[in-house]
Amino acid sequence: MAQDSTSPVKTTRALDDYVLLGRSGLRVSPLCLGALCERILGEFVSDKRSDVVIATKYTGNPTAMQKDKRFNPNQGGNHRKSLVENLDESLKRLNMSYVDILYIHFFEYRTPIEEFMRALDDALYIAASDIPSWALSRANTFAEVRGWSPFIGLQTRYNLLDRSLELDLQPACAELDIGILPWSIAADGFLTGKYTRESTTHPTSEYRNNAIAKYAKFEKNWKILDEVVAISKEIDRPPVQVALNWIEQKPGITSPIIGAKNVNQLEENIKSLEFKLTPEQMKRLDDVSKPDLPFPYSLTDQLDKFIGKNIQVPNKFAPIVNSYNYGKLF
Repeated sequence: MAQDSTSPVKTTRALDDYVLLGRSGLRVSPLCLGALCERILGEFVSDKRSDVVIATKYTGNPTAMQKDKRFNPNQGGNHRKSLVENLDESLKRLNMSYVDILYIHFFEYRTPIEEFMRALDDALYIAASDIPSWALSRANTFAEVRGWSPFIGLQTRYNLLDRSLELDLQPACAELDIGILPWSIAADGFLTGKYTRESTTHPTSEYRNNAIAKYAKFEKNWKILDEVVAISKEIDRPPVQVALNWIEQKPGITSPIIGAKNVNQLEENIKSLEFKLTPEQMKRLDDVSKPDLPFPYSLTDQLDKFIGKNIQVPNKFAPIVNSYNYGKLF
């Protein structure tokens, strides 16, 4: 019997149903809020510091991006000097004595992995953002062998328009027990439903305008949006909640990052926890957004031919084997 696509199952998860981040005892909420201005954040939580989990990043070099400042080559990067100086500046802006999680903002291909992993070992908890799977795996292997603190979280781009996470990073996180905190969950606003084929002129920033213009070039992206909007109408929920709920149900996802600009947007995103898309609706979104598979992932539909049928796949690897198996599932 077909699933009733008009009655999504209620979830038991609320914003205060806390989850563990990766292989750690750190409790975090099932959604987290992305914030840019550290001073404002510090003022807001000043009287409730122990009640919140605060994360910040280092790597970017502000003197490389601001023409009115003299360029300092060591003010950015993942090396020790950059870590110490940037963390010190962040703590001053936050008016705090510590942060709960310190991220490398991105992998910059210049600092040896063992250097920043040893330097990060002195932090409370550490995580990575925008890093290749091979570097993530090597970093945590170093940590395991040498008794250093491992990365417990990964921030990376993930949405219905960009599912590259599922190919390498998600299996790596499953193997290493790293929690995934995806960003760009609404594809820079494209999946909110406010853009149409006839009009993509709503963005208010150059970055957002360029991103929407890029998405609009591909008909596949419009077909994905059409399906999101169709499901949103079926369940009487905004498209952004559909896009976010799809992510919340994907394997390995710990706490999607909300990029809300105001309280209304924040509340709308939080309401994505109030329901659960049906398996039939999840499949519709999976099918319309299925990415092209590069080698060797294109071999997954041949595995039963080469190794035999009816052999169990470990749960942590089942998502990639089953999701992209175009033949019979195991």
